[in-house]
Amino acid sequence: MKFTVSWLKEHLDTDASLSTIAETLTRIGLEVESVDNGAEKLAPFTIARVLTAEPHPQADKLRLLGVDTGAGAPVQVVCGAPNARAGLVGVFGGPGAYVPGSGLTLQVATIRGVESRGMMCSARELELGEDHDGIIELPGDAPVGAAYAGWAGLDDPVLDVAITPNRGDCMGVHGIARDLAAAGLGTMRREISDHSAQSGGPAYDIRTDDPEGCPAFHAQVVRGVTNGPSPDWLQRQLRSVGQRPISLLVDITNYIMIGWGRPLHVYDLAKLEGPLVARKAKAGESLVALNGKSYALDPGMTVIADDAAVHDIGGIMGGAHSGVSEATRDVLIECAYFDAVGIARTGQKLGLVSDARSRFERGVDPGFLEDGLALATGMVLGLAGGKASVAVRAGVAPTARAAIAFRPDRVARLGGLEVPAPEQQRILQALGFSVEGEDSWTVRAPSWRSDVDGAADLVEEIVRIVGLDEIASTPLARDAGVAKPTATAGQRTERRARRAAAARGLNEAVTWSFIPVGDAQAFGDAPWTLANPISEEMKVMRPSLLPGLLAAAKRNLDRGATMIRLIEIGRRYRETERPTVGIVLCGEKDRRGWRQSPRAFDAFDIKAEALALLEEAGSPVANLRLDGAASGHYHPGRSGRLCLGKSVLGEFGELHPRLARLFDIGAPVVACELFLDALPAVCRGERRRAGFDPPVLQPVVRDFAFIVPVGMTGDALVNAVRGADRRVIADVRIFDRFVGAGIGDGEQSLAVEVTLQPAAERSFTESELGAVAEAIVAAAAKVGARLRS
Repeated sequence: MKFTVSWLKEHLDTDASLSTIAETLTRIGLEVESVDNGAEKLAPFTIARVLTAEPHPQADKLRLLGVDTGAGAPVQVVCGAPNARAGLVGVFGGPGAYVPGSGLTLQVATIRGVESRGMMCSARELELGEDHDGIIELPGDAPVGAAYAGWAGLDDPVLDVAITPNRGDCMGVHGIARDLAAAGLGTMRREISDHSAQSGGPAYDIRTDDPEGCPAFHAQVVRGVTNGPSPDWLQRQLRSVGQRPISLLVDITNYIMIGWGRPLHVYDLAKLEGPLVARKAKAGESLVALNGKSYALDPGMTVIADDAAVHDIGGIMGGAHSGVSEATRDVLIECAYFDAVGIARTGQKLGLVSDARSRFERGVDPGFLEDGLALATGMVLGLAGGKASVAVRAGVAPTARAAIAFRPDRVARLGGLEVPAPEQQRILQALGFSVEGEDSWTVRAPSWRSDVDGAADLVEEIVRIVGLDEIASTPLARDAGVAKPTATAGQRTERRARRAAAARGLNEAVTWSFIPVGDAQAFGDAPWTLANPISEEMKVMRPSLLPGLLAAAKRNLDRGATMIRLIEIGRRYRETERPTVGIVLCGEKDRRGWRQSPRAFDAFDIKAEALALLEEAGSPVANLRLDGAASGHYHPGRSGRLCLGKSVLGEFGELHPRLARLFDIGAPVVACELFLDALPAVCRGERRRAGFDPPVLQPVVRDFAFIVPVGMTGDALVNAVRGADRRVIADVRIFDRFVGAGIGDGEQSLAVEVTLQPAAERSFTESELGAVAEAIVAAAAKVGARLRS
């Protein structure tokens, strides 16, 4: 919500400085995102008079101007504007001035062999309008040498305030002024200016056939208007907040919408046929809106129509057919109240965003219909002329507000702030609430505060106006002595996994929990669909962390990254919410160098990351079983599941080519997901680590080569060998695989390295080593392996 300080002072009588206004707004919950003073960027530009205008000796379309800048001798300027002439008063920028509309900094330049020491500026070059056909022309009595911004009244700072969805009343300058007045920053001015309607001419027939979507519909006809450009003051106000002046009648509605938060619409009466009706759209109806786009309507949408056609998507945007033009002489001013939920749903379906929608879906004041229509009619009469008919009304606005029982002592109990009861009453009444009673109050919220429906809301109103910074910082009560840990076992597990990932060089990503339907379906079912999504791109809760990580990897690849190592610890949503670790490795594992060529990540790289994080999370990695039946989004044969008993702790592998194409990733991608909630309870929580205690005696390493069936997994052999004698076998790993000469069909040779660690008393004897070797061979035989000769 943007507004200027001068616009604010039309509604608030205050002498507060700009900094005080901005600080107070943020303090009372209306966060100021930026303060922009247009005069600052126009500071180098001054008013100047053209004394002479001669043809350029080398160019027919250029002229040599002698310009009086008020700073001494005239300066020479080369200018190509068709309206450049002697006697013209305009805006001059000298060397060193930055031109905001063109992004250039002026320098002394030579143009076609002639020196130019500055420029006479157009409206577009100073970002004051779209006119670029000629330089700005000022009145002849404008003071030469004076700062242009100050003379033109452009020294009017613009504040941009972030309005939360519950504060529809602050989508107008008047509502913001009301909050500032309650905070003691001034007094409110009259709500409605002294425009008065003149009765004349017949009224127009209106009605509402959709009391749910449009409970109230007010209108008034003004005949004999003259539509054209708005007065300079009105155009300047609209431009200052980013609105483009269109025509007098449209600009009036925009001025009221920004000033009072009340959207309106003006129809050309000559283009209407029959009564104007608020109703549900009919199947197959469509509308070409004022933005030039056509929208297909459905029966769930509220529209304004006559006997011939639909003329307005209710509360969002009017139609191009019945819009006003310079030829318009008779108008109908619409002031209606639309249901906020219906407006939001219609806007989302159509993908249509407008200033009116942003206000109606937050909740427009249903009690401002009469005054809003009177204000608009009065401004039309005062600026465009004509005579007004009597106002007509259809339906009833929902202005009734329930009574709230409230005791002043609740502010201290709920808000932690001592505020005297008279001050509480003053604040509530200044905000528009009615307060009745002595010790126990009955409070009714004003019609513009639909978000207030309980005593806790009243406490919030009082506390924010007094100031959240006034609440004392009070520590919670705690037991004496050493503080007890508050993190849960699951939180501690996540912390350990996060630290281990950082130590291994993984980069943490935080992606959206909401993803497109297509991305979710690629990773299985998506049971959690949002009823009111922000957009179609954020419609379902993610069933996997991988879609977000893959999208992040794609963005990094598109920006030139060659090595991507991303991790996210978050929640995925299946039947329940599940804590999960997701990892994506993409691109080159090793950077190219003179001794090596770059190598892409493969399934073994992602398996190593998965095992490392599971071990840090507390999982007994040595006891894990590898299962090749990974989910369908992994490459078959290049993926697997890590299981502990019947529990699946994670999946890893190369991404399926189908998904690589879906996410438009050309580089090889490997990924994994670890399911932290599947860890046994004994593995979660804080683990006590023993200090480093190296063995006294050196280990003994023995190698064994076994012939095994091709279908046997390596971990089956490793687990069998490790179980031969757990007292002395410290580690087992496969270091070679061979298929070929001397190996039968359907068989392979797997070589394992076995590390034997003797006890502290003495090393192994030959007989002991022989016994262990025999036990290893026997254990391998139980899983179908035989010692290779």
